[in-house]
Amino acid sequence: MQFTLLLMRILLKIILKKAAFFDRDGVLNLEIGDYIKQIDDFKLLPFIFENLKNLHNEGYLLFVITNQGGIAKQFYTHETLKKMHDFLQHECKKHGFEFTEIYYCPHHPITSNCICRKPGSLMVEKAIAKYNVDVTKSFFIGDKERDITCANDAGVKGYLIESNEDITTIINHEIKLNSLINNN
Repeated sequence: MQFTLLLMRILLKIILKKAAFFDRDGVLNLEIGDYIKQIDDFKLLPFIFENLKNLHNEGYLLFVITNQGGIAKQFYTHETLKKMHDFLQHECKKHGFEFTEIYYCPHHPITSNCICRKPGSLMVEKAIAKYNVDVTKSFFIGDKERDITCANDAGVKGYLIESNEDITTIINHEIKLNSLINNN
């Protein structure tokens, strides 16, 4: 009986993965108070690389979950957004890691209704299902209430920060918390 429980715990650690979810604007890149319509306005926050690398080193899957309603409003295109996300991935690779996947909703309530836009949790739920994420060991950092609603509705702990706030304290707390959980 005890061997079976131990085996199940080991299998769950192998099968289920911990993950960190991030809103984009104001968390990973500079919030400018308007849509980021071109690559020149896409400025990454300086503290993200060390924090994301630390999470990567601790075995976290890394995801971006972002509303990009500027596409629906025709302020920028899918191609422009791809260039921004390619730039983000390129800069992360320079630091020895990358995002597992970047999810975005191109819709806006002014132009259409959808089920993927935050505060809906569909983008997070897709990542959870696709990558076998353990929601009890995962978290989401966002700078809007809709990010936290999204996280909570997906069963993930949410941290609400101010736009452009340094996330180092949260990252260190989560790493420490998960190391305590894994040692029990």
